[in-house]
Amino acid sequence: MAGISHRAVAASPSRSACGEIIKRTILVVEDNQPNRELLCDWLESEGFEVVYAENLEQSYAAFEINVPHAVLLDVQLGREDGLSLARWIKQRQGLRHIPVIAVTAQAMAADQERVLQAGCDACIFKPVNFKSLRQQLELSLNHAARIPSPA
Repeated sequence: MAGISHRAVAASPSRSACGEIIKRTILVVEDNQPNRELLCDWLESEGFEVVYAENLEQSYAAFEINVPHAVLLDVQLGREDGLSLARWIKQRQGLRHIPVIAVTAQAMAADQERVLQAGCDACIFKPVNFKSLRQQLELSLNHAARIPSPA
């Protein structure tokens, strides 16, 4: 599938109950190449496996290949509304536990409210503060890990 890329890296520091290392996969949905590369490179340096998509079609296809542990989502994907992916994820029983973190340049209070109403779990503003992003990812992934998987 053109445009979808898996960038395998060292495992994140999470361990299962049996002690084995669990690789956490983050789907980065960003149409701007420099922004996408910056996020992907940073996530790799943090020990995550990274998959990226440049548009909604590639995003949906990425879920068919491998369900990520979290999604970093650009709100404006060219002419596409990135929030439609957040709504799609949160409407599916088997996916709604996945943290969706909006990464957006739209920093007004009304924009943040729109992001949260669409189903995003959090909102990080551009330019990205990586300390804040790290904290939000840790919080979101730890919370998602405590939610039982659907039967």
